[in-house]
Amino acid sequence: MTAIPPIVSADDHVIEPPDVWTTRLPRKYRDVGPHVVRAPVAEMTFLGGKYDFRMGDDGPAGDWWVYERLAIPHTRLSVAASFEPDDVQVVPVTYDEMRPGCYERDPRLADMDVNGVEASLCFPTFPRFCGQQFLEASDKELALLCVRAYNDWMVDEWCAGSGGRLVPLCLIPLWDPAAAAAEVRRNAARGVRAVCFSELPGNLGLPSVHDAGRFWDPFVAACDETGTVICMHSGSGSKMPSTSPDAPPAVTSTLTHELAEASLADWLFSGLLARYPDVRITYSEGQIGWIPYILARADRVWEHNRGWTDVRDRVPEPPSTYYRGRVYGCFFDDPAGLANLDAIGVDQVTFETDYPHADGTWPHTREVAAKLFADLDDAPTRKICRSNTIELFDLDLTP
Repeated sequence: MTAIPPIVSADDHVIEPPDVWTTRLPRKYRDVGPHVVRAPVAEMTFLGGKYDFRMGDDGPAGDWWVYERLAIPHTRLSVAASFEPDDVQVVPVTYDEMRPGCYERDPRLADMDVNGVEASLCFPTFPRFCGQQFLEASDKELALLCVRAYNDWMVDEWCAGSGGRLVPLCLIPLWDPAAAAAEVRRNAARGVRAVCFSELPGNLGLPSVHDAGRFWDPFVAACDETGTVICMHSGSGSKMPSTSPDAPPAVTSTLTHELAEASLADWLFSGLLARYPDVRITYSEGQIGWIPYILARADRVWEHNRGWTDVRDRVPEPPSTYYRGRVYGCFFDDPAGLANLDAIGVDQVTFETDYPHADGTWPHTREVAAKLFADLDDAPTRKICRSNTIELFDLDLTP
């Protein structure tokens, strides 16, 4: 049987404690900055790939994040590790109903021990996967303070005292690439090697990675300079794939890998990977089986379609050139990808537990991994479960 080493998960999630911003923002902002209130959820609808909620006077109680004019409830979907599978529904939940490991450091470490996980990198919840909650805010002075407060909490409380087991992943002010670069450097100076970014910033109303004015260059240059990995989680473009407005959530969940496919095509032809040769990017919860096709198709377009798609001034080498050693896929269940490791590159694949989300494998991740990797030797299994993530984020752990 393939040996499963202590796992280093490249994609988990943290539910922010209620006091992340109320204890860190200047006093004048504490009433309008993110804070938690408990109230019933009166109405919930699903349309166009997302859920909408309305606070009311009747209905099951939930804990809501309130910020400016927003009110967003916690739901069982985000804290699925707290419930039996049949009870994981999009219904309101309070902190009292969650496993403490969702939002407290020491209980999280205990849950990792149960799951055979040595270390974990966690994406945010209320700010959303790349901090787009603050991009959409009207008061950008407050929003910048919120980004910095989150990063301070991430480094000084969530990760501090974990013995390196919780890996810091920070936010940037997406609306200001110079300020984003400054935040990358501020956090890199205290050991942070991972930053959230949108897989498709154009979907957020921001310039794309193809921007002729090179909008993102200051940010990418800072990542290149500091060895900070640009981490993109499926859904960080705020638009989930679907086939039609009335398609059920199952369709969206099935198609999430399409976001990573589109993003990688963007990056391969953007010129950013050519201009910044040391920057690395990773796709969390994007799976990996699609990667060989995108690489082969991109190279063919670059070679055969240059008469009407010429990008050689920005991409002087075949696009797959910029993939090797630079782009990492992350998966939790992808037999098709594992069957194509030679084309993907075993050194560029990482593994995740997705705790505490509905796709997560807690507390059975080791058993899941043993089945997934049953046909692999110990060496590639160790790379995927552990060593690749340690190398990617320069962690002080034994590979």
